[in-house]
Amino acid sequence: RPDRFEDIIALVALYRPGPMANIPTYCARKHGDEEPEYLHPMLEPILKETFGVIIYQEQVMQIAQVMAGYSLGEADLLRRAMGKKIRAEMEKQRERFVSGATERGIHRGQAETIFELLAKFADYGFNKSHAAAYALVSYQTAYMKAHYPVEFLAASMTLDLSNTDKLSEFRAEAQRLGIKVEAPSVTRSGATFEVSDGTIFYALAGLKGVGHQAVELIVEARKGGLFTSLADFASRVNPRAINKRVIESLAAAGAFDGLDPNRARVFAGAEVILAACQRSHEAATIGQNDMFGGAADAPTIMLPQIEPWLPAERLRREYDAIGFFLSGHPLDDYATVLKRLRVQSWAEFSRAVKTGATAGKVAATVVSRMERRTKTGNKMGIMGLSDPTGHFEAVLFSEGLAQYRDVLEPGAAVLLQLGAELQGEEVRARVLHAEPLDDAAAKTQKGLRIFLRDTKPLESIARRLSPPTGQSGSGDVALVLRLDMQTEVEFKLEGRFQVSPQIAGAIKAVAGVEMVETL
Repeated sequence: RPDRFEDIIALVALYRPGPMANIPTYCARKHGDEEPEYLHPMLEPILKETFGVIIYQEQVMQIAQVMAGYSLGEADLLRRAMGKKIRAEMEKQRERFVSGATERGIHRGQAETIFELLAKFADYGFNKSHAAAYALVSYQTAYMKAHYPVEFLAASMTLDLSNTDKLSEFRAEAQRLGIKVEAPSVTRSGATFEVSDGTIFYALAGLKGVGHQAVELIVEARKGGLFTSLADFASRVNPRAINKRVIESLAAAGAFDGLDPNRARVFAGAEVILAACQRSHEAATIGQNDMFGGAADAPTIMLPQIEPWLPAERLRREYDAIGFFLSGHPLDDYATVLKRLRVQSWAEFSRAVKTGATAGKVAATVVSRMERRTKTGNKMGIMGLSDPTGHFEAVLFSEGLAQYRDVLEPGAAVLLQLGAELQGEEVRARVLHAEPLDDAAAKTQKGLRIFLRDTKPLESIARRLSPPTGQSGSGDVALVLRLDMQTEVEFKLEGRFQVSPQIAGAIKAVAGVEMVETL
């Protein structure tokens, strides 16, 4: 609990390997739980600020000056000799320090003890002026985050525009603080992360495959007013700004949702949109050269009539375009099942490991799998994993990799038994057991109850229901139709069907379905 700027300086210098061991002592002495010790009264004025704990290189130099009569130049040579650990120079400095201290009335044994302490400290001593510079920046950024959290996070995200791992962390922090991050939109987003009414608007230039030049030309075209349709977008955007990949990335990320919510249709129609944009630009150019030419009409766009992506596919495409799951998470549909299975989130598991736990059960979506060979020639796997609380990694060694390789395919939802250990502040996890999450869910899920406003969704629901392929993962399906505000009728479909959280999520996405309840 720092209450002065000097505490922040000390924290910067202490929070590193080596001096970190002194943090409990510093804190205990600061809060009066332990009395400071100074080894010798001459050291108190030098070490009083840090409660008797040697933290800075400048303190080593001051001790040499006060106790052993070093000049400032000699003290700096001592600091450097200690840092480089040159044996001959250290012996020379030891004799100089001890003789200088004894001349000032300090017992030889005590002088040697203090020299050994200084030599040990030199392994990790930090320059106070450097620590103060870092501390000032830390204080300023902490102030900005405390008083202007929305602007601070938006600026931080803009600085790390191309680092999706950092963007994911900032977005998670925004969620923790209750700050809304709006999905990218061609009608609202700019090149960078922008703030309006306490909301962060996702940067178009942060999408994969969409460059700054493309975004600048889209924003320039929008100065004439918000886009009202895909045809309007195509008629006003310079074709130099876009190509097929840009349109596909914008569609996959949801940037066209305000103009057409069917991302699959827009994605499939990328070439149609691009052709319309080029026709419109050519017509406008001809009109400029023709003294009788008028304004070109918005081009007609006929997109392919295809079904929207299922939720899992929608999120996968979004992940490919953005670099993390923004509008939701593939495990959202499994929330009820995860409670039944008593599964921890990654955040909960990490906290448990930091308090002594060594194993736990976690559900995740596999986002990447990398295989490499160890020094002994055995294969190992490094899994990139994600759950609604964050991204994390877990390793498998050769036997586990061979056993679970087919289960741990990118895109798969899995239930994991993890072992873990704490290295510094980092939780290192390894996979002990893995199984498809749908298989685990099948042991607890007996069926679905689907609530409808009317009968219009029945055809779409029927396309999403399939007969069971085995005993596991099958169940009853009931439909609940609301006739009016006070009357509902429930009827059970004949036979059994495949039931899983993923199927429930696909049905929930059908227009006209109010709710899907897992039984």
